[in-house]
Amino acid sequence: MFELFFYAVPTLMIAGLGYAAFLLLRRARRIGRTWTHGLTAEGRCLRMFTTTSGGGGDTSVRTTLHHVYEFTTHEGRTVRFEEEDGPATVVEGDFVTVRYLPEQPQRATARPPAPARLAVGTGFGVAFLGVAMTFCVGFIVLAHAMFSESAGLLP
Repeated sequence: MFELFFYAVPTLMIAGLGYAAFLLLRRARRIGRTWTHGLTAEGRCLRMFTTTSGGGGDTSVRTTLHHVYEFTTHEGRTVRFEEEDGPATVVEGDFVTVRYLPEQPQRATARPPAPARLAVGTGFGVAFLGVAMTFCVGFIVLAHAMFSESAGLLP
C-alpha cells in the first residue's frame, strides 16, 4: 500500500503537467490564429494595473502588468477584455490595434504579431514541462526497481 504513493503522486503530476502543456499549446494556437486570420479594430486602453504574486522574503515576487481594452467589432458590438503582460508603454487612454476572431471577440489581443517570439516561448514552456514529466517517469521507474528489489523480485 505504501508503494502506491510512489506511483500515484508522480502519475498525477504527469497528468497535471500534460494538461498544462495542452493549455500552453492551445493558447499559442489561438493567439497565432487571431494574428493571422483575425479582424482588426481600433481599441482603447481603459485601465492599466499591476498584480503581484509570490511570498517575498527569500521567495521572488512576480509583478504582472494588466490592461483592460475596449473596442467595437465590425458588427457594432462593444467588447471589453483584459490582457496580461502587455507593453508597459501603453497607458490609460491610448488607442491600440486590436485583433480578434469574429466568433470569439472576447478573446481579442492587443499584442502586435510576433509569431517567432510566440513559437520560442511556447517551445521553451513545453520543453520545460517535458523535462518535468521525464523526471516523474524516471522517479516511477526508480521506485519500481527499489520496491521490486526489496521484495526479492529482482536477482
